Amino acid sequence: MTLSPTPRSTIQRGKKRGVTDRAALERVLDAGLICHLAFVTPDGHPVVVPTGYGHEDGTLYVHGSTGAASLRAGAGAEVCVNVTLLDGVIYSRAVFHHSVNYRSATIHGAARPVTDPDAKLNALRVITEHIAPGSWDQARGPSPQEFAKTAVLALDLHEAAVKIRSGGPGEEPEDLTPDRIGASWAGVLPLVRTWGTPEPCEHLPPEVGVPDYVSSRTRQDGPQ
Repeated sequence: MTLSPTPRSTIQRGKKRGVTDRAALERVLDAGLICHLAFVTPDGHPVVVPTGYGHEDGTLYVHGSTGAASLRAGAGAEVCVNVTLLDGVIYSRAVFHHSVNYRSATIHGAARPVTDPDAKLNALRVITEHIAPGSWDQARGPSPQEFAKTAVLALDLHEAAVKIRSGGPGEEPEDLTPDRIGASWAGVLPLVRTWGTPEPCEHLPPEVGVPDYVSSRTRQDGPQ
């Protein structure tokens, strides 16, 4: 399936980097761990906050304290969410063409509060499993008090834009002449992310080893 751009989700600059495949949107969201949620406060001030998220069946979920300004202001309001993954720095022979390789997804829409208890619990499961896979079935679930103190917002993934930049530097023809081509280094400095060694909690008994759902992430290439 393809994305169907609206006026505000239509890419204006760098259109050639736009990707309309909905699967590409899901891949970016799968690879990220933190999104930036933008909203306007009741007194008219724009605010951007970083937060964890999860997505399932065409819906993105964010959560936080019921007292959080972002959750209160975002409920029922138009918001914008962005997830960006930096993949490398581009060195060119001209500073104008220095750039970065990246994957980016931007979603627009009205955030709706999730109040149905079963839907809210499922949204918390989705967020938990996105950030810390395997934890939902192993850790204690939210108590009634914790559940009441947590707010969840849902945002449809209908209105979204995806941009991806990969490859080497762009160059001007005059910088590729024999007298200029070797004047400075040009290329890509890839950014590689890896998980470190798990560090147990100070209260954990020494006989409790690292579970596979944690250690398996260290055997992967890292958060892509």
